[in-house]
This record gives sequence, structure tokens and C-alpha cells, in this order.
Amino acid sequence: MPALVFAAWVGTMAMMAFVAVIGPVVRLLGLSEWHAGLSVTAAGVLWMLSAPRWGALSDRIGRRRVLLIALAAYAVVYIVMAVFVDTALQAPPAVWLSVLVLVGTRALVGLFYAAVPPTAAALVADEAAPGQRAGAMAKLGSANALGMVIGPAAAGWVAFHDLALTLYVAALLPVLALLVIAWRLPSAPPPAAPTNGPRAALAWYDPRLRLPVMAVFAAMISVTIAQVTVGFFAIDRLQLAPAAGARMAGLALTAVGVGLIVAQVLVMTFKTMPPRRWIALGAVISGIGFAAVALVHAPWQLLATYALAAFGMGFVFPSFQALAADSVQAHEQGAAAGAVASVQGLGMVIGPMVGTLLYRAAPSAPYLLVGLVLLGLAAAATLDGRCAA
Repeated sequence: MPALVFAAWVGTMAMMAFVAVIGPVVRLLGLSEWHAGLSVTAAGVLWMLSAPRWGALSDRIGRRRVLLIALAAYAVVYIVMAVFVDTALQAPPAVWLSVLVLVGTRALVGLFYAAVPPTAAALVADEAAPGQRAGAMAKLGSANALGMVIGPAAAGWVAFHDLALTLYVAALLPVLALLVIAWRLPSAPPPAAPTNGPRAALAWYDPRLRLPVMAVFAAMISVTIAQVTVGFFAIDRLQLAPAAGARMAGLALTAVGVGLIVAQVLVMTFKTMPPRRWIALGAVISGIGFAAVALVHAPWQLLATYALAAFGMGFVFPSFQALAADSVQAHEQGAAAGAVASVQGLGMVIGPMVGTLLYRAAPSAPYLLVGLVLLGLAAAATLDGRCAA
């Protein structure tokens, strides 16, 4: 488990480093906001298509092997992306080439990193008893949140001095994760398949996964919109230069990590609270926080609203993972985690494009939409809880 926590921590740091600098990089290369949205959307498409297969593969060949394969490929692609950005910032190429490489490398990052969340969640579900998984998932979530605290803060500080160096440093992180998984995560046989037939694939519309799928979709729409627009919002609404905008985006994402950590400590503490109730409560808090960004006109207000929104999300994320794990059998954990992770990819496809298009209409519009989506999730979780009771 410590090796898995470390891999989740540094993997999230690497992902957040890209988010912290994409806005300034796009501006300096002469690209448009929607190009940034397209790069994240392309990653989401491959994430959506590959996550169920990664999860099912971990059921067949084992969690450790899948993590090693995925992290090795993720590290290679990230290094290629860092080298290109460094070269492009010194002598900007044609716009079409910048778009092609940024979108292509980010898409491949999505393809390979898509293996990590479902495999890690399935590994946690293998080791935790039903009814105790929300707290266990929150431990993994806290590692992700810690990556959100340290990653953007470090990326924003380095980017203030050298944007390209940020990506070089970030490219080393998946290499560290790969080495720690190879060294410290023990091998374990795949879960036993049922004796009466092959392992069944799980679809998004499986009745057992209805609420977890709805929750992850709403959550990822909200998170990706907030991630892809924060750099532009900091530059435009707060009137900052590109480098200062990157630093403010990093600080905002650091505030997100702090909010997530505090919330997930509460989830680990109050272990008997049903996941549905955590989802409803978290969606209300997060919806209020994101909607309040529309009123922001000062840096401290941006940090406060992002922290509040993340505090709510800290209740939602481990809870939908725990609910999905509790709803299926042992030999289906990888497939269930993969199905839920594929919906994360769908949110990554839709969220960035919707967010950047709405941003062009009005900087406040994406955040108001997110508030409405999350309040809808809170209502759905409340009604589902009453039906389950």
C-alpha cells in the first residue's frame, strides 16, 4: 500500500504540473484557449476507451504488471512532450505543429495514465473489506490530493522562472513511481475467476453502477472545467501576466489539494457514514464553491472558492469509488473500477471543450454550469439513498 500511495502522489503531481502551465504555454505559442481544451479532451477520449480494458486486464494478469507497463509508457511520453515544449518556446513552430504535438502527447498521457486509477482502486478493493472501502479509498485519495498541493505549487514556482523546466521536472516523477512500484509493490495472483464461465465485462449502464457512474461523470465534468479555465481566468479576470497567471493557477490548484486532504481525513474518520450521503453532502458544498467563482475579483477569493469546491469534492471522489467496489464481486473489481474510470475519461472529453467554449462567451459561465451540475448530483444521490433505504 505505501508504494501505491507514493505512485498516486507523484503521478498526480506530474498531471497537475501540465495543468498549471498549459494556459501560459498556449498563449506564448500563439494558440487559442480551445486548443488547450482540445489537448485535455484528446487525453479524455483515450482514457475513456482504454480504462475499462486496463481494469479488466488487471483482473487477468495482475495489478502490479499493469501498473509497471502503464507507468513506463507514461514516463516516455511525458519526456517527449517536455522536450517539444522547451524547443517550441525558444523558436515557436507553425501553429498546426504545436497543436498536433501538444494534443498527441497529452492524448497518449491519457491513454497510459488511464491504467493507474482503476488498477489502484481495484487493488485497494482487493485488500479492504466491504463497507470499509470509503476510508481505504480516501487514503489513496489523500495521496492524490497531496500531489495536488505540492505539484501545482512547485510547478507554479518553477514556471515563474522557466516554463519548460517545469515539464522536465514533472517528467521525472512517473519514472520515480515506476521504480517504487517495481521495488516495493509485491506481486499477487489475479483474483480467481468464477468457475461457471469467463469474466463478465461491466458496462456503464449496469444497474449496480448507476449512482457511481452519475457521480464520477458530474465530478469530472466539474473538475476538468475548473482545471482548464483557471489559468485563463487568472490572467483575464485578475489582470495578470502569463507567468504570474501560471503561478496563480498553481496556487489555486494547491488550494484544491488542501481542501481535498481535509475532506478525505473526515471520510477516513467517520467510517460508518454511507457513501451516498457523502456524495450528496460533497456535491452541495462543491457546487456552491464553484458557482462562487463567478463573483471572484481578487486572488484570495479565487483561492478560497477553489478550496471550498475541493473540500466538497473530497467527499465525492472516494465515495463513488467505494460505492462501485461494494456493488460488485471480488473478481469484478478491476472491471468495475475500469468502468467508473472510463466515465472519468468521458468527463475529460466533454468538460474541457464545454468549459473553454463557455469561457469565450463569459469567464463566469463555466463555473455557473458546474454549480448546477453538482446540485443535480446532490439531488440524485439523496433520492437514491432514500430508495436504497
